[in-house]
Amino acid sequence: MKLKILEEYLQGVDGFEKPKLLLEQYVTPSHIASNMLFTIQSKFGDLEGKTVADLGCGCGMLSIGAFLLGSQYTVGFDIDRDALTILQRNIKEMEIPGVDSVQLNVVQDLNDSKWSGLFETVIMNPPFGTKHNAGMDIKFLETGIALATGTVYSLHKTTTRQFIKKKSIEWGVPAEIIAELRYNIDASYKFHKKSSVDIEVDCWRFNVLDKKAKSFT
Repeated sequence: MKLKILEEYLQGVDGFEKPKLLLEQYVTPSHIASNMLFTIQSKFGDLEGKTVADLGCGCGMLSIGAFLLGSQYTVGFDIDRDALTILQRNIKEMEIPGVDSVQLNVVQDLNDSKWSGLFETVIMNPPFGTKHNAGMDIKFLETGIALATGTVYSLHKTTTRQFIKKKSIEWGVPAEIIAELRYNIDASYKFHKKSSVDIEVDCWRFNVLDKKAKSFT
């Protein structure tokens, strides 16, 4: 599937009806999701035929995109039942058979769970860790690295680049930035004073497989 076609499909994914501030709920823009996923597949082949987990999946933008690029099976995990209801509606309306959803707390319920070892690729657009969620982006990332058997792809604010690099070294997981993107966030909450704002984000690739291979040598 070409990038332009993928983005057109993802433009049809419904977003949050009543976004929740405490969960930092923002819809991943279709152009961000399509570029991220297209790069993952075209450069690394980490979606087609793979089992994929989408952490903090929200309404399913990345989950649905992964399926459209050929994932064997994708599961979206999110704590919010309302978001998963919209995801399930999106799946039904778009006739997406290879995506399921599970309600749970990503950072508390996935480590050492029945899901461990089942996913070759983990994708996510985690909470950026603002407001009342300081450090949440790192907790999501740690969960993804523990869950994946192959690779983890995650979006993070460019301002955190050096910190993410430091953490990857600390964890012993090789990491690289595979895309630099501009994340456009439309006004969603009462405190937003501008109609939209651009945030520079990095798409990171974490090679969990390489870390696990070294642990056996």
